[in-house]
Amino acid sequence: MALVIQKFGGTSVRDADRREIVAQWVHRAKQSNDQVVVVVSAMGRRGDAYATDTLLDLIAGKDHTPAQERDLLVSCGEIISAVVLASNLRDRGLSVRVLSGGEAGVITDDNFGDARILEVRPQLLQGLLAEGTIPVVAGFQGRTADGRMTTLGRGGSDTTAVALGAALNASVVDIFTDVDGIKTADPRIVPDARTIAELDYEEIFQLANLGARVIHPRAVEIGRQSGVAIRVRSTFSESTGTLIAAGHGTLDPWGHRDPDHAVTGITQLHHLMQFNVTPRSSMVKDWAYHLFMSLGENGVSVDLINLFPDRVYFCVPPEKTETTKQIVENLGYAYEAYDDRAKVSIVGSAIQGLPGVMGRVMAAMAQSDIEILQSADSHSTITLLLHRHNMEKAVFALHRQFHLDEEVPRK
Repeated sequence: MALVIQKFGGTSVRDADRREIVAQWVHRAKQSNDQVVVVVSAMGRRGDAYATDTLLDLIAGKDHTPAQERDLLVSCGEIISAVVLASNLRDRGLSVRVLSGGEAGVITDDNFGDARILEVRPQLLQGLLAEGTIPVVAGFQGRTADGRMTTLGRGGSDTTAVALGAALNASVVDIFTDVDGIKTADPRIVPDARTIAELDYEEIFQLANLGARVIHPRAVEIGRQSGVAIRVRSTFSESTGTLIAAGHGTLDPWGHRDPDHAVTGITQLHHLMQFNVTPRSSMVKDWAYHLFMSLGENGVSVDLINLFPDRVYFCVPPEKTETTKQIVENLGYAYEAYDDRAKVSIVGSAIQGLPGVMGRVMAAMAQSDIEILQSADSHSTITLLLHRHNMEKAVFALHRQFHLDEEVPRK
């Protein structure tokens, strides 16, 4: 008997017909004698009645609403999904119990709106599973040690599912969504983007961090730390999807792969704000230190940093633009801000130390007449900062350069 976690996203539970398909997946697992824990997101997307963004729109512009109360509001979406889906499961004769994230044992810190899981206390879940009951858990939420409701940030239902999988030693965590797995690139940009059969934790972590929206990076990190396998698949097809587990990346048994097949996927972030900051006097001591300390103290995460003695370039998310401007002005520094930036990244666990990879990146950009504003790399990624109007062209060119439309035999 296997124990599986089945997480269903908002588009999977947005209407009655889709919820019936979800119920079929759960019922099928029970018929296979599996123990099942179901995790659900809020129904649909902005505009749908109970979607998270729709609930937030109810208090739009009311900045005086405390973060703790905002969490109480948006947690309602997942509770509604769980109760409604449970009714579909009971129609099939299944024994079900709905639980909030806190009731399921998800204990977090008190960083409301973006809480971190501190521990999972799975005793109630284990008891329900032992008696043959299916727990239907509201994702995206937990509670503090003293009982206050918290939410886990965007994509937090993925984090809930993998955290429960780790605590229960699940065989696999199935992340059901509206796509059939992780693609080699955004199919809206590259129509022939391929579904990747297998990925290593490091590869999917980098893809998720650098812009891929299919699974949350925190969920991947929990999977990597605990060793629980994750499978991203479609609610609406029989595709086996993408398996994420240790040792399932692009490296062959000898630890390398040829340049044609060293890259796993291409991802992008389409809207970044780049700052060029300079001190007003060359005599200002430790000016960059004061800048980055102030940014950190105000919750501004910086990216693509390029530091010179007399200036520094860096990027911030668009929602941090005004905060960053205020910090720079308060320090008395001069700045220029550019709002037409995007970054495109290649990811692959086999690119480290492999000659010719950067040359091929440069060739792809040159052949497409794309200006590179800045670059950065790690052992498994190369990232380019570009003008936003070149982003889609760059993704397409890199996908073609590294033959990502070709099926790569797995070891």
